[in-house]
Amino acid sequence: MRLTVAGCGDAFCSGGRSNTCYVVESGDSVLALDFGATAPLALARLGIDSARLDMVMLSHLHGDHFGGLPILLIDGQFERARSRPLTIVGPPGTRTRLDALMEAMFPGMGAMAWRFDWRVKEVAPGSTTAFGPLTLTTAEVRHAAGAPATALRLSDGQGTLAFSGDTAWTDALGPIADGADLFICECSAFDDAPAGHMSYRALATHRAALAARRILLTHMGADMLARRDEVDGALFLLAADGLVLDV
Repeated sequence: MRLTVAGCGDAFCSGGRSNTCYVVESGDSVLALDFGATAPLALARLGIDSARLDMVMLSHLHGDHFGGLPILLIDGQFERARSRPLTIVGPPGTRTRLDALMEAMFPGMGAMAWRFDWRVKEVAPGSTTAFGPLTLTTAEVRHAAGAPATALRLSDGQGTLAFSGDTAWTDALGPIADGADLFICECSAFDDAPAGHMSYRALATHRAALAARRILLTHMGADMLARRDEVDGALFLLAADGLVLDV
């Protein structure tokens, strides 16, 4: 797998970083982990054609993680003349929330005659689901989002990529990260994170429970960015928009 960080920012685009969106290439499949409100701009800046996406896998339903989906869909309809099918994978409640978001942004969008096939596949937290050669495992985490918030573990048989989504510390992250080649983990603040988020102090304390080969810190707020030079580089990598990693 190859990972391109299209956006690794928090909800406020701290440090000028785009909302969460990771592009993953595996064989012939191209997918995005989360698709925040600024994701369409982030992809355009990197020269990534959104019409190549086969899937979008959502960790949870906050705007900085799924708010760009109506633009992705309507761009495929009108600008890119998309023909490639698109599958949107998310926790229970995804279709209802997406329908409401589309109607709020573009009234009547839901009744459109689409030029390409797209569907929403809702997966229960704690489940494992196959999508062709890809296997997705999810776990519920500690983040209030009006629907279950989940961590994701994605494997293509050769590599494993894990993603915390947004969460305070929870032991549920252990199995998600265990043995992963790369674990993308949110780290909103250095000492004291807002409710439902992770601090660097908490993450460093629990580092031994996260048996991933590499851990990439993401979703960093202004406080965390200001102190990123204090991060132990032997234990953690730091995400940046445009970063490309082989998994």
